[in-house]
Amino acid sequence: MMKDKRVLYVSSEVIPYLPETEISSMSFEVPRIVNNNNGQIRIFMPRYGNINERRHQLHEVIRLSGMNLTINDLDMPLIIKVASIPKERMQVYFIDNEDYFKRKATYADEDGNYFADNDERAIFFAKGVIETVKKLNWSPDIIHVHGWLASFLPLYLQNYYENEPLFENSKIVTSVYNHGFNGTLQDNVMEKIKFDGIAEERVALLKEPTYENMMKIAIDNSDAVIIGSEELPSELQKYIEGIEKPVLKFHKIEDIETAYLDFYQSQVLG
Repeated sequence: MMKDKRVLYVSSEVIPYLPETEISSMSFEVPRIVNNNNGQIRIFMPRYGNINERRHQLHEVIRLSGMNLTINDLDMPLIIKVASIPKERMQVYFIDNEDYFKRKATYADEDGNYFADNDERAIFFAKGVIETVKKLNWSPDIIHVHGWLASFLPLYLQNYYENEPLFENSKIVTSVYNHGFNGTLQDNVMEKIKFDGIAEERVALLKEPTYENMMKIAIDNSDAVIIGSEELPSELQKYIEGIEKPVLKFHKIEDIETAYLDFYQSQVLG
């Protein structure tokens, strides 16, 4: 059904590397389904400091590492690691950088305070994935994004890498979940993105960088949307009801195989 179709999965969390959540489970299960249906997949996630590199046998991919990404005028070195999910013939690529991903936590400190640089970590992750896929010279038919830390990827693909031939025919799908953050990202995240030459009107919503507004920008820059949680914040629910793009309603994880494959085939690739 997905024979030789290429699907790039970009997620803020994936099991078995992080605890089980709706996002980490879906980010494992959906690629597994495509993989088992003769599709080709690549999975990317951040290399948070709380991932046990020894236990999961992560190793650095020297030929992909060593680029610098410019984030808000600073050069940040990109390190790429890779691991294989046991028994699944699936590889996961990890985007790493000492400053952004060394600390032993995902999004927040032990008191639950979200890291002040989550905005830059999200920008670094988006650019890092795209630059690495360019180096792999692997042209995806579908790019499927999960989780808010990954959600700048559609924006960057459509506004920063829009002339990159590798992604010319790629369709972007964003799964929207009920797992966000309270409060906002740094106030100046809009300036940091504009530093990359992205026009202000493309990121106007980030004047107030809430979880909801971050996801709205991802939706605006996607070709299709999947509802990943049974209930979404009402603001996002309403927003999705107002778009003229294919939307797949929520499916429980045991029912996703037919639903997602059919959605990919008929609505996304159409």
